[in-house]
Amino acid sequence: MSNKNKWSEDNIPNQAGKRFLITGANSGIGLAAAKVLAAKGAHVILACRNETKALQAMATIRQAHPKASLQFLALDLGSLDSVRAMAQDFLEQYDRLDGLINNAGVMWLPKGTTRDGFESQIGINHFGHFALTGLLLPALLKQPGSRIVTVSSIAHRAGNLNFDDLFFERRAYGKHKAYGQSKLANLVFARELERRLNRAGTQTISVAVHPGVSNTSLGQYRTETPTSRIVSSLAHLLTPVLGQSALKGALPTLYAATADAVQGGDYIGPDGFYEAFGSPAPAASTRRSRNPEIARTLWEVSEQLTGVVYPFESQQAVA
Repeated sequence: MSNKNKWSEDNIPNQAGKRFLITGANSGIGLAAAKVLAAKGAHVILACRNETKALQAMATIRQAHPKASLQFLALDLGSLDSVRAMAQDFLEQYDRLDGLINNAGVMWLPKGTTRDGFESQIGINHFGHFALTGLLLPALLKQPGSRIVTVSSIAHRAGNLNFDDLFFERRAYGKHKAYGQSKLANLVFARELERRLNRAGTQTISVAVHPGVSNTSLGQYRTETPTSRIVSSLAHLLTPVLGQSALKGALPTLYAATADAVQGGDYIGPDGFYEAFGSPAPAASTRRSRNPEIARTLWEVSEQLTGVVYPFESQQAVA
């Protein structure tokens, strides 16, 4: 395909009348996606932990697009109480949602836990988003054609979901290992959500994406073993040179959220070398990420640990 036929933000149709909620939209890929969707006429809700940074992001968007329709909602994905409070706040204002973009994430953190005792990376990247998606699902199900876009990573390829020790309480902690596990969880979740949406006969779809390698602030932590320090250092040296812009990194997300060709269960990433950069295209994924047994186990564990049961599940139980 020639470059002139590559999909870009210019291909996005008018989004007037649509409402999107983007987690972590105050910087990087989330901010880039918010800016493009707002420019196309959508009402964009920036769900972020830091209000000051979110308001600065909104000001940046309005500098380029003065008529942008934007809103901030406080969200700390490391706290289930915060997730529940934000979902309630949203549902008190709106009954419908066109697109939920599960974008926020942390990368290569030193060992730590969320307020609910989950290992930080899987707690924020997966469990927080699992809870949020379930709580906002009623608004998504009311909007025909709505989409749930979950951001995974190339790093899912090295991930393994260790259900006997998800939080590294017994095995040695590795920040790269924990990150890979969390990003595998994102992809497994997105695919299992699509299976369940499809079985329930909904008009909502679930799509997964990854941004390739982008020059953003994610992955700012460098600690741990000599080997992991070398890997981190190389990544920080090479990313500014080889990494694409935040806007380029946001293209798979924007494609998944708006393109007519997208189908439930798709996994979209850049089409360049090792999927590190390029235009949106079907992405490669591991056998683990497609394993329905792993997916069912992750779903059950996620329900148990978050206390969030998806509404279409309870409707099926009643039926």
